[in-house]
Amino acid sequence: MPQEKEIIVVNDGSTDDTAKILESFPRLRVVHHARNRGYGASLKTGSRHATGDVVVFFDADGQHDPVDVMLIVKAFGQADMVVGARQGLLHSPAWRVPGKFLLTKLANYLTNQSIPDLNSGLRAIRRSVLLQYLHLCPDKFSFTTTLTMALLSESHEVVYVPIRVRPRVGKSRVTVSTGFETLLLLLRLITLFNPMRVFLPTSIALMILGVGWSSVYVFDQRGLSVGGMLLIMTSLLMFFVGLIADQVAAIRRELYRRD
Repeated sequence: MPQEKEIIVVNDGSTDDTAKILESFPRLRVVHHARNRGYGASLKTGSRHATGDVVVFFDADGQHDPVDVMLIVKAFGQADMVVGARQGLLHSPAWRVPGKFLLTKLANYLTNQSIPDLNSGLRAIRRSVLLQYLHLCPDKFSFTTTLTMALLSESHEVVYVPIRVRPRVGKSRVTVSTGFETLLLLLRLITLFNPMRVFLPTSIALMILGVGWSSVYVFDQRGLSVGGMLLIMTSLLMFFVGLIADQVAAIRRELYRRD
C-alpha cells in the first residue's frame, strides 16, 4: 500500500516568477512568505503546515537527489531523526572547509558524540519530536545545526545515511560571519543542554593556572600572588555559575517536555 505523502513548498518572499511557476503544479501545497524571512523560518513554516507523522526537509538548491528521500525514509525504523550524511568535500567551497571542520569538532566535543554531518539539508524527523525543539531553532542558516545539537544532547535516536550531492545551483549566501554566528549558537545551545561540559573544563583550567602561578611565588618566598589568587577565585566562581546554569537548564528542559 503506497504511503500517504504531501509536498509542501515554502516560497520565502521570492521577487521573481517563483510564485507563478509554483501555481502550475496543483498537487503541491504552496505557502508564501510576504517577505524573505530566512532558511530556518521557511523550515518552521513548512513543519507547522505539515500534517503527517514524519517531516522530510529537502533543500531547493539542487544539491540533493529526490531518489535519496526514499533512502532516508526507509532507514527510519525506530529513529527520531534520519540525516543524509553528505560524502566528500565537494558540497562546500574550499574556503568553508576549515571552518566547518572546526565547528564539527566542537559539536562532537559538546555532545560527546561523532557527528558525520552537522547541517545536512536532507533529513527526516518525527513531527512530534520536531515540535518540541522548533522554538529553539533560529530563522537563519543555523536551523539544522541547532536541531542536530538539540536531539543529540537530549539522547534522541539519530541515524545517518550516506548520500551523494551535486554542485549547488546558484550562489551560497553563507559567509564568514555566518560561521561565527553558528559557533556562538553552539555555545548557547550547550549552556541549555549540558552547561557543565563548558564550565567545568574552564574552571579546572583556571584552577591549574592559578595554583601553578601561586606556587612559583610561594616557593620563591615572595608571598601570595594576586594574579594567582584571582585565577583561583575565578575558577571557583566559574564552577558555581556552571552548577547554577545546569540547574536552570534542567528546569527549562522539564518545562519543554511538559509543553
